[in-house]
Amino acid sequence: MQIIVGLGNPGPKYQLTRHNVGFMAIDALAHAYGEEGSFKKEHKALTAKVRIDGQVVLLAKPQTYMNLSGESVQALMSYYGGSPQELLVVHDEVDLPYASIRYQKNRGHGGHNGIRNIHQLLGTQEYNRLKLGVSRPANPRMDVADFVLQNFNNDEMNSLPDFLSLASESMEAYIRDGFEKAATRYNRTTERD
Repeated sequence: MQIIVGLGNPGPKYQLTRHNVGFMAIDALAHAYGEEGSFKKEHKALTAKVRIDGQVVLLAKPQTYMNLSGESVQALMSYYGGSPQELLVVHDEVDLPYASIRYQKNRGHGGHNGIRNIHQLLGTQEYNRLKLGVSRPANPRMDVADFVLQNFNNDEMNSLPDFLSLASESMEAYIRDGFEKAATRYNRTTERD
């Protein structure tokens, strides 16, 4: 079974923060399949199943807080028996421009504590990732950790639905066509064709 995990922090305080764009992308994909209300709590996550082109896909939003995301991912992988190659982790990325997306695998954590924890607890970095660009703070003196815990600004909020739609569309392509084809198609542009 394919597993797509969106990273974020639980609770309304964090709902619209840049760090939660992984949760938002999972919600957008669930919504596209009419499953937005079917999340249940299991394995330290909220999970829902969708069927994409005949394949059952588990969507998950860890409820452990970002820095302990690996606890939930490890529990889900253990329970559902998936291999790392069947895992896609969706997360915010400050080193990408806002609203751009990038598929990657076999990479280091790049300072992202949620990814670092997943690497540690899975014992591998050989899984698929979808990075969602949230950009860096305009003020270079601002701490990146503080920046990602801020809500998106008004301009970003206005374009957020299109950004999440693109992320959702790309995840469908990932399931339907595989990692390489999704990466080839979606890594080359930051805008819809």
